[in-house]
Amino acid sequence: MEFDHMLLVLVLGISVISLGFAGYLAKYVLNSDTGTSAMQDISNAIKEGAEAFLKRQYSTIIMLSIVLAVLIFVLYWFAKGDHDMAWRTTVAFLFGAGCSALAGYIGMWISIRSNIRTASAVRSSLDRALKISLRGGAVSGITIVAMSLLGVGILFTLYGGSADDPEVVKRVPFLIVGYAFGASFVALFAQLGGGIYTKAADVGADLVGKVEAGIPEDDPRNPAVIADLVGDNVGDCAGRGADLFESTAAENIGAMILGVALFPVFGIKGILFPLVARAFGLIASMVGVALVGLKDEKEDPMSALNRGYYVACILAAIGFYIATYFLLNHNLWLFIAGVIGIATSIVFVYITQYYTEYRYRPVKFIAEASQTGPATNIIAGLAVGLECTALPVLAISAALVGSFYCGVYGLSEFADISRTSAGLYGTAIATMGMLGTAAYILAMDTFGPITDNAGGIVEMSKQPEEIRVKTDRLDAVGNTTKALTKGYAIGSAALAAFLLFSAYLDEVTHLTGKAFHSVDIAKVEVFVGGLLGAMLVFLFSALAIRAVARAAYYIIGDVRAQFKENPGILEGTAKPNYARCVDIVTKGALKEMVPPGILAVAMPIVVGLVFKQFGLGAETVAAFLMVGTISGILVATFMNNGGGAWDNAKKFIETGMYGGKRSETHKAAVVGDTVGDPLKDTAGPSIHVLIKLLSTITLVLAPLFI
Repeated sequence: MEFDHMLLVLVLGISVISLGFAGYLAKYVLNSDTGTSAMQDISNAIKEGAEAFLKRQYSTIIMLSIVLAVLIFVLYWFAKGDHDMAWRTTVAFLFGAGCSALAGYIGMWISIRSNIRTASAVRSSLDRALKISLRGGAVSGITIVAMSLLGVGILFTLYGGSADDPEVVKRVPFLIVGYAFGASFVALFAQLGGGIYTKAADVGADLVGKVEAGIPEDDPRNPAVIADLVGDNVGDCAGRGADLFESTAAENIGAMILGVALFPVFGIKGILFPLVARAFGLIASMVGVALVGLKDEKEDPMSALNRGYYVACILAAIGFYIATYFLLNHNLWLFIAGVIGIATSIVFVYITQYYTEYRYRPVKFIAEASQTGPATNIIAGLAVGLECTALPVLAISAALVGSFYCGVYGLSEFADISRTSAGLYGTAIATMGMLGTAAYILAMDTFGPITDNAGGIVEMSKQPEEIRVKTDRLDAVGNTTKALTKGYAIGSAALAAFLLFSAYLDEVTHLTGKAFHSVDIAKVEVFVGGLLGAMLVFLFSALAIRAVARAAYYIIGDVRAQFKENPGILEGTAKPNYARCVDIVTKGALKEMVPPGILAVAMPIVVGLVFKQFGLGAETVAAFLMVGTISGILVATFMNNGGGAWDNAKKFIETGMYGGKRSETHKAAVVGDTVGDPLKDTAGPSIHVLIKLLSTITLVLAPLFI
């Protein structure tokens, strides 16, 4: 077992080194200049608003987490009588929830300190501003992936993963699934609450500011402008950070569970492979981040980011080869499965760019349609959103089929390994490949709100026009990277959800001692379970979008009231009450996030317990999970890309096309953008978390459905 112990030390060591590198990047960012006093005043207002929101939000999430932890403990202790599983699962759940919350907070903390430094740096050097904003994002990305890996590695070790008894080692992955569930639970509420906040503030600021008052975006006369800038951080940083934290945690544990089935072939190395591959991915991402820089001030910042991403992908592929060579008996087919995953991530980046950048047909089509009013803008946007589900589904399908057969061919010589187990391990490795560059992708995602905030700070502090032009260049790239991350997140969620579905089937097999590798949807109870899974996605989306509408209503009313109470605001002679708007939208978002979150957690439990009475609890939950996942992938893709296309159609018009800003075409595009906002930044990203939450909750509670 000496080599196996060395692998655990390697994983934990790379995790700690990565955290140290994140600390170095944070120091680089924090040592940068913080600009003028006017810039600092605006930055401080954003910082205070974001920290106040997160403090209130996490108070609510902690309370809900404790209630659910008690419920898990009681169900295992009394309903199943398994005392050992009760305390181990509960501790793992609370540990995962705590790590996920911390990951989200770190992402927001560094973002609200990087924005002012990016705004200051852009006055002298676009290259330095690019490095500050990306490295600020990388603090979040690297910390989140490293913490996820470290948490799983620590639990695996503490729960007996380094024991000499193979039977003890094989049981450990099933004991730590609570960690993934805890991470998913916090991520759902973090993404929901942050998404509701950011879009309620954005919608309120746009509709009253741009459309009614006719003032520009980020205009200091708009009372909702600080709330809008705060929203970029709590939604895109804290929310997405928790989202990708739980993605990597859940995928690691799911792949480890599938590795148990291959224990006769690879031993503990097959279980540890996901952790080692993730560690090498961290190294690849760190190198990619360190190499990003502009060749000259005229170069497109997106080109520099893409260079870093391609370097990270190449290094991740090399890391995969090393891991498969030493841990999986230099199995070339399994290495190819990992490469398929990496290639799929690149394909998703390009698909998302095609549907959300205004250089391409879909966004231009929406912008052109805006010339005849809001109705045709929305019709065109719906058409683009529905169309954009096709290519991602084809890419996911090709990746799953290709990696499955890589697993089959790679393990065909082992007669005691079933074709299904071999193929599923291939899909698990592809999922690891797609998430191999997660730290770099998350760095690019957090780069978006940092540059958006920097542009707002420059605008509100009345910096010269040439400075705003530079921040606009960074902001445009940031909009692209945020859209890319959403596409990447749904692609990785799709692969991870299939991996976790397979892990659920394996866990039921492990618990019952009977093979459970198929779901008979011809049984009426099982069919109903699948129907309920699809319904959950639509009902959850409806509640999330309705929450934005309600929270936006609160802030729209306040902005109108401030304009009416104090006419000097629009004249520029009086200062709006920014704090009042921040407080109103905070209360509204936290109030509205609870119903959809509770629905997502409660429904799979209820379905499993009810259909258990028919003797089909586990199979019905499998159908619920499978169909819910498929529906979630399609709906999230529609919302993410459709909303992004609406947003960039508006920005395309703002470049001067079809009449430019303040034209009737622009007003129509603002309406379309407003419709797309809750889709791409609230409901869509929350569905990413929902489909993984369904997988982790069924993994944790599978014993109760049998």
